Amino acid sequence: MYSHMNAPQQRLSRDAVKVWIITESVTNLIGFIILGALFYLDYRFSWKEWVGWILIAITAISLIGAVWSFINPFLLYKNWRFDVDEEFLQLKSGVLNEVHQLVPMTKIQSVATKQGPLLRKYSLCSVSIETMGASHTIPALPKDAAIELRNQIAQYAKIKEVGQ
Repeated sequence: MYSHMNAPQQRLSRDAVKVWIITESVTNLIGFIILGALFYLDYRFSWKEWVGWILIAITAISLIGAVWSFINPFLLYKNWRFDVDEEFLQLKSGVLNEVHQLVPMTKIQSVATKQGPLLRKYSLCSVSIETMGASHTIPALPKDAAIELRNQIAQYAKIKEVGQ
């Protein structure tokens, strides 16, 4: 019956990339400060030689992760899609492992908008959708679009609930 369903087309806000890069940069900075403190402590207290080698390995892995954290937001943005209709909420994401979810409106129990300090700075919200067994999030939509989507999903979920 639903074999001819189109792939979702709606996109996230372009500012999502900025928010994700800032978030990753802060996380990386904290990680490198901690690594720096551990290197200082290793130098200061002359820990066992293997501790220094482990710290070097962790730093190398962290540097690769830091480079990836500047590439990943662009890939996330490029591949994130969603759509909503009276029957389903469709979510599609992923670069290497593409995930395409269909959430029936009849299964949605609650829907909410969320906005942390960084999202607020860029007038963005994420939309959180709860079902009995799972939680889904559509990250980084313009605030007005997020509120409209939240209300639309709530209306569709309510109509389906009453219609049964």
